[in-house]
Amino acid sequence: MKWALALLLGLACSWGSADTPSFSLVFAGDTTLDDAAGALIARGGDPLAAVAPLFASADVRVANLECVVATTGEPVDKNYTFRAHPQVLPVLRRHLDGVTLANNHSGDYGRAAFAEMLGWLQAANLAQAGGGRNLSEAHAPWLVELAGLRVALLSYNEFMPRSFEADHDAPGIAWSEDEQVVADIQRARQQHRADLVVVFMHWGWENESTANGRQRQLARLLINAGADAIIGGHPHVTQDVELYQDKPIIYSVGNFVMKETDNDRQRQAWVLRMTFDRAGASGFSTYPVRLDDDGIPYPDPHRQSPCWQRGQGEPDLCTH
Repeated sequence: MKWALALLLGLACSWGSADTPSFSLVFAGDTTLDDAAGALIARGGDPLAAVAPLFASADVRVANLECVVATTGEPVDKNYTFRAHPQVLPVLRRHLDGVTLANNHSGDYGRAAFAEMLGWLQAANLAQAGGGRNLSEAHAPWLVELAGLRVALLSYNEFMPRSFEADHDAPGIAWSEDEQVVADIQRARQQHRADLVVVFMHWGWENESTANGRQRQLARLLINAGADAIIGGHPHVTQDVELYQDKPIIYSVGNFVMKETDNDRQRQAWVLRMTFDRAGASGFSTYPVRLDDDGIPYPDPHRQSPCWQRGQGEPDLCTH
């Protein structure tokens, strides 16, 4: 309770002002609900209860849904496949407004199961970015109207091999093709009249705590195209953060709900809170969480993690 109260007071004092329209976005990393977390939900529990205060006061709440939610399909030929029962979605909706789907596990049970998931998400009133029943839908932005601003949220997968990409007549995810992503950002600005564009990337190498050259090159390309912030995941560990043209790049927030972890670094993650106004991102904080043996997240408030506010220069380390 003390931790939750301190968080809420800190947010009230640190973010925005009454005369500057602003909003906050919270993003959590790779979330699988097929194992212990799904079993907990089936028993009437809530695997996100301990970290609920991190989401409660945010305007937009998002996580990367790293599993298919369906009752049909057969597992594809790969080392790990994740499928959760649709009964998990009401609990997810309690804490989230939407999910990103452009990752390397959305297709674990085939296209029919993925299409089924799109229907379940819609029924649960959970928005999504990065997936669709065809190529056009997969690349369409999730549009949100907040504080008098129109915000476009886009999601892409770049984990090789290139697979489960949406096609003109087939469901799937949005693949990170440079020219296509640049065109999507420009379309969000011009056609959809977005004031702000946030891009979620599934990229990088697993267990690498530093972003690689391709991630850095792509992040700069997307910001040059008009993105206001880049938020990443997939490596299963947190990675470095940086500013480019005074726009934040969070290369990886790590896992969020994940039983299948290989080392302790994969059990240390961040929940990201970023604030925006008409000029773009005005600041961010990363709130450390630790996953238990069942992959359930709990606050880890004494661990330092990156933070930044516009005007301070480079990101710093904070303790929450």
